[in-house]
Amino acid sequence: MDPETMVMPLILIVLFFPCCTSVDTLTPDQSIKDGQSLISNKNNFALGFFSPGNSSYWYLGIWFVKVPNQTIVWVANRNDPIINSSGVLSINHYGNLVLHDSSNRLLWSTNVSVQGTTSTVAQLQDSGNLVLVQGNNEKVIWQSFDHPTDTLLPRMRLGLNRITGLNRFLTSWKSQDDPGTGDCFYKVNPTGSPQVVLYKGSTLYYRSSPWPWPTSSSSTTFSSGFNYDIFNNEDEVSYYYFFDDPSIISRAVVDNSGLLQHLMWNDGDLQWKEFWSAPKYRCDNYRHCGAYGKCGPESASFNRFECTCLPGYEPKSPKNWYHRDGSEGCVRKQLGLSMCGNGEGFVKVELLKGPDSVNAVWMDMSMSSSECEQACLRNCSCTAFVSINIDGKETRCLAWYGELNDISESSYERWDLNVRVDATELGGLLHLLVFFVNFHFCLFHLTNHEPG
Repeated sequence: MDPETMVMPLILIVLFFPCCTSVDTLTPDQSIKDGQSLISNKNNFALGFFSPGNSSYWYLGIWFVKVPNQTIVWVANRNDPIINSSGVLSINHYGNLVLHDSSNRLLWSTNVSVQGTTSTVAQLQDSGNLVLVQGNNEKVIWQSFDHPTDTLLPRMRLGLNRITGLNRFLTSWKSQDDPGTGDCFYKVNPTGSPQVVLYKGSTLYYRSSPWPWPTSSSSTTFSSGFNYDIFNNEDEVSYYYFFDDPSIISRAVVDNSGLLQHLMWNDGDLQWKEFWSAPKYRCDNYRHCGAYGKCGPESASFNRFECTCLPGYEPKSPKNWYHRDGSEGCVRKQLGLSMCGNGEGFVKVELLKGPDSVNAVWMDMSMSSSECEQACLRNCSCTAFVSINIDGKETRCLAWYGELNDISESSYERWDLNVRVDATELGGLLHLLVFFVNFHFCLFHLTNHEPG
């Protein structure tokens, strides 16, 4: 082959290569239009334009590359769609990522203050996080992980930065065809002892157990190598999840029906498989058994009503209770003239999902169970407490003031709740205990008696 024949293919390769090679970075002198995309370094995620379902509108989003059916995990202009496919993503002279339509109308921007004159670049990371980085110091000044839509990805934090006030939470799409902000929210509630809550409109729909979640170390491991790390300090209250095997493709998503699902991609049958979801059972529904009611277990006979009252309480509406409606909950039994400070005590109820902690308070950092009990007894509005060993380092006391709500039996959560009861109730339980002890004592002697 003569030199001229060899040169021509090389020129064509050089000219064609920049157009077809996937890159993960956008610089100020570049832009992305319809049909173009950023691809993360290991080919995990793509950033580009898409049109969902039967919609005629276009959006800028991020999706999995290795999942055949396009699965969107983040949307930039979710409430400001592009009327046609003529969107343009670029970096403006202020250093911000900006999205314009064909009429040069601004639809979305990172809208951050960029200090100095050093230029910025945008990069799509293999985690699915789109970051805006300033200059040679690679300082991240904006990231999509701080502005989630309906999806939580591995190592993506959900929760509140107490210093900046940034609150990261999930919001459902309006529908499968419309990624606009829906009315279902999944967020960390930092009030009392932190817990994760799911709202459907203004209605609290589902709630996790309060922090600390079940853990034997700083991170918790479940089946399939699933872990999560929790942060609860003066700077941050948040969590993220991850898998031991980074090749596992997963996502947690809240849909517009109010269902939260944790899904894993199965390469074998090319489908998303449910790893976990909520609310799934009747006892998952918030306040299913009302105030001072306890729900469960779900595996019981269908003939058994799932709601019972906590010790010292009885159904507020026996008629509704008879018809298997426990939503009105329970009230304190009227057993006598026992008053606060007159012999009251506690009954331990084991293996529970802890009550709604919005009205709970953490007491001293290091407090024994007996000290916790005495502290609760001294306050007439203290209705229950738990004494918890955290990470094997210290025993702390969490006390509830006011109503106890959304309690259910759980072999997984394993909280032991000490419920405050009147002295008369405590006395009745003591008499019952004495009866059983005496009964078994007599039974033992009768069965082991030798005739003279």
